[in-house]
Amino acid sequence: MSRSSLQPLRPAQIAPGAKVDFNSLKAPTGYVPGLGRGAAGFTTRSDIGPSMPAPDMPHDKPKGDDGMDDSKFDEFLGNDSGVLAGSAHYDEEDREADAVWDEVEDRMDGRRKDRRDERLKAEIEKFRQENPKISEQFADLKRKLTELTGADWEAIPDIGDYTVKKRRAEIFTPVPDSLLARAAAANETATALDAAPGLSTPMGGTTTDLTAIGAGRNTVVQLKLDKISDSVSGQTVVDPKGYLTDLKSVALKSDAEISDIKKARLLLKSVISTNPRHAPGWIAAARLEEVAGKLQQARELVMKGCEMCPTSEDVWLEAARLQTPENAKAILARGVAALPDSVKLWMQAARLEGSDAAKKRVLLRALERIPHSVRLWKAVVEISDEDDARVLLSRAVECCPQHVELWLALARLESYENARKVLNKARQAIPTSAEVWVTASKLEEAQGATEMPDKIIPRGLKSLQAAGVVTDREWWLKEAEASERQQPAMVHTCRAIVREVVGHGIEEEDRKRTWMADAEDCRKRGSVETARAIYAHALSVFPGKKSIWRRAAQLEKAHGSSESLDALLRKAVQYCPQAEVLWLMAAKERWLSGDVPGARSILEEAFIRNPDSEEIWLAAFKVEFENSELNRARLILARAREHPPASTARVWMKSAILEREAGDAAAERSLLQEGLKRFPYAWKLHLMLGQLEERLGNTDAARAAYLSGIKRCMDCIPLWVASARLEANAGSIAKARALLEQGRLKNPKNDQLWLAAVRNELRAGNGKAAEALMAKALQDCPESGILWAESIFMAPRPARKSRSVDALKKCNDNPFVVAAVANLFWQDRKVDKARSWFNRAVTLNPDVGDFWAQYFKFETQHGSPEQQQDVVRRCVAAEPHHGERWQRVAKNPANAHQTSEVLLKKVVVELDKEPAP
Repeated sequence: MSRSSLQPLRPAQIAPGAKVDFNSLKAPTGYVPGLGRGAAGFTTRSDIGPSMPAPDMPHDKPKGDDGMDDSKFDEFLGNDSGVLAGSAHYDEEDREADAVWDEVEDRMDGRRKDRRDERLKAEIEKFRQENPKISEQFADLKRKLTELTGADWEAIPDIGDYTVKKRRAEIFTPVPDSLLARAAAANETATALDAAPGLSTPMGGTTTDLTAIGAGRNTVVQLKLDKISDSVSGQTVVDPKGYLTDLKSVALKSDAEISDIKKARLLLKSVISTNPRHAPGWIAAARLEEVAGKLQQARELVMKGCEMCPTSEDVWLEAARLQTPENAKAILARGVAALPDSVKLWMQAARLEGSDAAKKRVLLRALERIPHSVRLWKAVVEISDEDDARVLLSRAVECCPQHVELWLALARLESYENARKVLNKARQAIPTSAEVWVTASKLEEAQGATEMPDKIIPRGLKSLQAAGVVTDREWWLKEAEASERQQPAMVHTCRAIVREVVGHGIEEEDRKRTWMADAEDCRKRGSVETARAIYAHALSVFPGKKSIWRRAAQLEKAHGSSESLDALLRKAVQYCPQAEVLWLMAAKERWLSGDVPGARSILEEAFIRNPDSEEIWLAAFKVEFENSELNRARLILARAREHPPASTARVWMKSAILEREAGDAAAERSLLQEGLKRFPYAWKLHLMLGQLEERLGNTDAARAAYLSGIKRCMDCIPLWVASARLEANAGSIAKARALLEQGRLKNPKNDQLWLAAVRNELRAGNGKAAEALMAKALQDCPESGILWAESIFMAPRPARKSRSVDALKKCNDNPFVVAAVANLFWQDRKVDKARSWFNRAVTLNPDVGDFWAQYFKFETQHGSPEQQQDVVRRCVAAEPHHGERWQRVAKNPANAHQTSEVLLKKVVVELDKEPAP
């Protein structure tokens, strides 16, 4: 083959302008149509020729572990390669037969499952009995640890060192004699230097006594200590014997501080040299030297300042401060000679004196030079006896007639008649002083003239206004509070002041709001009489405002007597006869004081004024019910049910409660059913009917009552919970679970339903399911305190602390979380912390009785009798009505009409007996 035959064929030359017929041209080698626009080439049978059967050749196919050929696997025959391998066919009849046999096998296996599970459970129990855990072996001993007291825990001795590890034996190696000799030579002390052969001393071989040198050094140090032993106060501040020890406590100044002191010294030196008559410069220079520790230089500088600035009292005071007391007296004597009218110098000179007589002598001498100084008069009066003070104050008011305090002090020391004369003179001397009028009112009241303040205070206000004094309402109210706090209290003066000034400068539309705010502020500050006077004035202006009457009654109830409260309420119902709350408060106070006939008479009068009031009907019922007058109470409720405006769902509910108390279940059922006909959406009636049937053992009737209530009141959470509890008690945990889940769908994000679902699983023994539900509940209600509290108690003991930290981060001020944390501290025997957290819980929500019960139980174990009584007293004052365990005990018919104290102790007993609802 030639080389030219291998060259590719080139197209023939085409004349210019001629068209090319591409279809007639041969395609290039490897050309695939459409490849340039993304098409893929393909190969057909015509491209590769006719098909040929493949020769039978052995293939090494992989086989399974059992040597079977996976390619011959059949769905019906498996790997069977027998006679039926090629002819068998798996049809619908075979599939149906297999399904029947599978069902038979499943049924047979189900019949044996219970016996197999019981056998397996028995084997596990037998194994655990034969091979118990270490924790189970000591479980009984751990339970007995709860009986140990705090003293028993403290008496447990600390464990010693009982290690069984091998200790290394101590090896003693003999020390060479040369080493001992070298150590002995190193510890020797030479007391003299002898001129031995060798190096000669400069003194020609004389001996130097080191002991004498040490003695001479001690003498020099002693002289220095004597020189610096005096301080500003004249006492020794350096102990010569402990001088070296004291040096360790001296704070050494850094280089930066020393540099700053040097710069300041240069600057102040420039100040006092350029302007020697500038007193502050001398004072600053002296204080700088004092800070630097150079007291003597400071004294010298300040004395030069006294010479250069004799008219500056600050320089003389600084010089006296830096000197000892005796030298300071001499310096102050020179100062008052140079400045005889300086009050500061005379006061400092008096303070340096040791006795009151010497101080009085100095102050009297000062008053001879400065008779118009109020400060000097006050100082000399303070150290004088009563008779001398009276004489001095008589002279003081003559010298300083414009100073009110001197007049008032003199009036306090004088008799009644002389005090009146003094105050009249003060009023004439200072016509713009309000203190004189207030003092005059107090003086008259102290003498028993209780009507005089009502005359003096208005007259004083008019006189002050005539003199051009602006009435300061805030100042006068503070004076009223001060009069109340005075011993003895000047109540009439306080009331007179309030009556005259409380309405001054207030717009007419702002009077009620302002007066209520003023009274509340006074009550918070403990000024009860001032608040009472403000309420009295407000009621005189607004006698028909029941809100003011209510606040005044609350003030009287908290700080007044029962007589004053009763009088106020009787007056209130006269001005506001339609105010039901005032009638109820009056009747309740009479009832609490033991006057049952009085309470009945008030309610009878209230019936006349308010015949359609449900509250008054129920109050009358409660009076009879609490006094065990069931017939009278039944008659009142029957009349209320017959009276259409008063026939409410609440009246029917109270009627059913009365029959439950009387033990008449048929009458109770009849009342509840009749009430539901009239009020089908009253969820409490549905709930009480279901509880009645459940109490009587009629499970089906109770279930029907609950379901009927749920249909009409789907947002009533207690109905869902009660229905689920009924199913759980009947053994239908699945139904209870379904009910609670349905309730959560109807009422999303409700923590009570989540809590009921968690407790339902716990009662069924499904701990894992309860934990999963709690996790979902906390995701749905992340700020629910009651869920976090339950989560803390569900957690294992080591994880409770971290769980409580998470709960406090989410809801720090929730009382349920706070009480849970208090219980954790209680379990860890941290008594003080537990007491603090229990107190915080009952403060956050005093209406939850469970917190009070836990608090009281804690105090019975770790508190004193006084602390226990304090908890009981606070609980009775709070009158709790809520709480899961508290309501279960309080609503028990056997505990009806019991006081809060009795209920508290019963709930404490039930804390360990009964589980959480």
